Amino acid sequence: MDWLLEDPDRCLWLADLLVATHFAVVAFALGGALAILIGGLRRWEWVRGLVFRFMHLAVVAAVALQPDLCFLTDWEIELRARAGKGIEEASFVGRILHEWLFVEVELATLQRIYISFGVLVLVGLFAVRPRRRPQR
Repeated sequence: MDWLLEDPDRCLWLADLLVATHFAVVAFALGGALAILIGGLRRWEWVRGLVFRFMHLAVVAAVALQPDLCFLTDWEIELRARAGKGIEEASFVGRILHEWLFVEVELATLQRIYISFGVLVLVGLFAVRPRRRPQR
């Protein structure tokens, strides 16, 4: 599999793909929580779906319980290092997504934010209860 990571251009492309994936995960976590909150108030049945709620909880729990940097961040850093280039040399979209995702804050502060958000999502499980089937 090392042949995949020998080409610097391919490593940069994969790093940009990881940033886009990372952004999608964050958007799902934040957007899902907002949708659950609004959907609970507006009686949207789809926000009570078990599959959606399980996926959302799993993503938020994985983020809240990680002991260090997100593995997607680690992989992106590794790919950019293999390419010998920093974020400045990423694609336009890669740079923009990177700017939106990453903020200058201590890891301990981020972890407290992640855990707090995870607790809020758990509270949301009780406030807007999931259902197996839509009510009739």
